[in-house]
Order: sequence, then structure tokens, then C-alpha cells
Amino acid sequence: MTRAARLGPVAAIVGFLAFVEFTSGILQGYYTPLLTDIARHLGIHDADVNWLEGTQLMLSALVVPAFAKLGDMVGHKRMLMWSTAITAVASTALAFTDQFWVFLVAWALQGFYVVWLPLEVALIWSRSRSAERPAAMTRKAAGLLVAALELGAIAGALSAGALADVLPMTVLLLVPAIAVVACFFVVWFGVKESPDLAGGTLDTVGLVLISLALLALTGGLSFMRLNGPADLLSWALVALGVLLVVPFARWELRHPDPLIDVRMFRSPSLWPVFLTAGLFGVSVLGAQAPLSTFARTDAAEVGYGLGATSFQTSLLVGAYVLSLVVGAMLFPLVTRWITPRIALIGASSLVALGYLLFLPFHDGYAQVLANMIIAGIGSGALVAALPAAAAAAAPAHQTGVATGLTNSVKTVGGAIASCVFGIALLGAAGEAATSTAGSFAGYVTVWLVCGVTAAVAAVLLAFVPKLAFSDAPAAEGAAVVR
Repeated sequence: MTRAARLGPVAAIVGFLAFVEFTSGILQGYYTPLLTDIARHLGIHDADVNWLEGTQLMLSALVVPAFAKLGDMVGHKRMLMWSTAITAVASTALAFTDQFWVFLVAWALQGFYVVWLPLEVALIWSRSRSAERPAAMTRKAAGLLVAALELGAIAGALSAGALADVLPMTVLLLVPAIAVVACFFVVWFGVKESPDLAGGTLDTVGLVLISLALLALTGGLSFMRLNGPADLLSWALVALGVLLVVPFARWELRHPDPLIDVRMFRSPSLWPVFLTAGLFGVSVLGAQAPLSTFARTDAAEVGYGLGATSFQTSLLVGAYVLSLVVGAMLFPLVTRWITPRIALIGASSLVALGYLLFLPFHDGYAQVLANMIIAGIGSGALVAALPAAAAAAAPAHQTGVATGLTNSVKTVGGAIASCVFGIALLGAAGEAATSTAGSFAGYVTVWLVCGVTAAVAAVLLAFVPKLAFSDAPAAEGAAVVR
């Protein structure tokens, strides 16, 4: 039997959605090697590049709840097209400006691509719901999508490196824009809309409240990373963001058609998935830059690091990304023999093992490579598994919201980790005032926090009902929100 036949009713759209994720990977991999060139093009200091990451992170946290809910209401394909159109316009605008504030706005709007994967998983689940094994089918399709995402990231990084010295900046920045425009037409002509939409009206009050909460929280964390932990404004914004969750939750509990049904956080199958996503965001979003800078740090100068060249570091990153592909592809295969819950516990344990191994083994290139591959296999499985698990456990008309929440919570976890890790690495001021290297204690903090949070996620998943996320009849009751 062919792979397409095994995917049953979703086979017709998986190829088109894989192209969307390949494009998402291009966006995530293409610009990283060019950031220094972009800074020179805009006439800004290298440190100001942090504002690009910060603004896109904030907007990403804002758009997912709204677009996920609208996908359940009016159509996942429709919202996928809208987000792709916005991303295409923003990506094109990047190529035609050398003004920092215009570039900053366009870069932030490009962050709409973060809703693609949650909407795609919701599309797949809506089509596979009538099949014999919908959860298994969704896991397999999600694994293919994540594999396409990571391959796109590799292709984007390699393409940028090859073209950087050949093309002028305008043409160089048009390359990903062309890919996103092509992606829009692929969705338009290749993807059919989800059946059985929920309808209803958008909870605008809830949207405003959660947007203000996320904006305050991520904004406060971004300012804290830039200004240090002594900045009172940063702490005030973080506190405001946390406090605004209270009126949001109270409003949602009273609303007949809430933006986010907060009762899902009480579901025995869903709350561990959301918490795992947040803990996983610590390593998958917060640790990659520190790992890269540790590899480039010269041990002969500061006593730690690998002293790796740009090429050697790119091989480390490439091996890590390929291990993500392996993990994403292995997860649906492994769940043929063990339950998805056990597979998720195993994936989280691999992430924990990979990062905790850095504590004793970080002095050699081969040691770091092995650690990153172990963590990468677990991370790839989690990237594919968490949205699929949320879709399988969510109420029938809230798959978009549930899958979107895994992304939103992961983003918040990454934002918190990025702030903590940035502050920890600034300890270099006291250790090596003449060096720009991050402190060794800071790197130990990164490895320890990533390992411990992944281990905590593995423990929490042990409390999920045994047949959660599976196609067994007994799992049906576990998906009900109580």
C-alpha cells in the first residue's frame, strides 16, 4: 500500500500543505545568515537586530489566538490564505525599503506565518475525522509537514549563503517573497476548505484582553532582555501581562462562544499538552542562539567553547535540523507499537537527556554534535506531535483553537527563556570584561534549564490518560472538556 493510500482522505492536500511548510522553513532559515548584511543595509547597529526578533515574537503571540478561532468559525483554508497574503505583502515590502522603521513593521507582519502549522493540522484533522484511524493519520501527516518545514529551513539557509555575495540586497530579499507568493496560489488552488465549520461571532472583548496580556508580557520580557533585570518598567509590564489573564479567564468562562475555551486547560488530556508546549518552547525557541555562540567561542581565549569556524558551526546546525526531520518522521512510526502518550514522554526525555549531557560533555566538537542530535530527535517528534495531540484531544469544533494554543504557549515559553538566557549570558561582564563571549555560568544555566524543563514535561505527560491521543474507543472520553 502506498503512503498516499495510507493517508486516506487527507492525501490530496498533504502535498500542498507540505509546500506551505517548506516555505515556512525558508522564511525561518533564509534570513539568519543575512542579519549582519541586513543591519549594514539599514544602517543600524548589530544590537538593534534584536528589535526585529522582539517585534515579530510579540505579533506572533497576538495573531495565533484570533486566527485559530476564526479558522474554526469561518474556515481554516480561508484564514490560511489571509495569513499567507499578509506574509507575502510583508516579505515583498522588506525588499524595497532601507528605512529601519518600515523594515521593522514589515518584519513583524511577516510573523503571520506562525499560524500556518496550527491551521494545517486543523485542516487535516477535520478531513481525517471520518476515517478509521484519524489520530494516527493526523500524526503521520503532521510528521510530513514538520519534515518539510525543517528541509525548507536548510534550503533557505544554504540558498542565502550561496546568494549573499552574488545578488544585490533588493533581489536577495525578494527570493523568500517569491516563495510566499507561490505558496498563496498553492493554497488557493490546491486546498479545499474544512467541512463542518463552527460559525458564530468573534469574541472581540476576549481578543482585546488576551492581546493586551500577551503584548504586555512579551513586551516586558523583550525590554528586560535589552535593559537588564533591574529595569522596573520591564517588570511592571510582565506583571500587567500576568494580571490581565485573570479578567480574560473570567470573561471567557461567561461567554457563550469564547475566543479560547479556558475549560480546555482543565481537560485531563489537554492541560499536559499545553504545559509541555510551553516547557518545550524553552529549548526549541530559546536555546538555539546560545548553542551557536558557544560553538563559536574560542576556548583558547576564555577557557570554554569549541572555537568552531562558521562552516563547522553550520554543520552543527545542519545536523540538528536534520535530526528534527528524523524525529518528526519517526514519531508516527513509533506510535504503531506504543501509545502516543508514551512516545511523547520518550520524546521529552530525549530532549532532557540531550541538554543535560552538555553539563559533563561540552569540551569537544563530537560531544556537542552528539548532544544536539539527541535533543533534536526528541524536539522534532514534539514539534510534530503536540499540535496533532491537541487536535485529537480537543472538542470537535475547537481543533484550530487547541492546535493554536500549543503554538502560543510555546512562543511564551520561548520568550521567557530568551529573556532569562540573555540575562544569564551577560554574566560575562564580571568574568571576562575584555571579551564579548557569554559567561560559562550562563551556558550552564541554558543547558540546565532546558534539560530540567524537558524532564518536567516528561513527568507531567505521565499523568495524561493512558489512551489519550490514540484512536482507541476509550480515548474518546478523555477528550471531553470537564
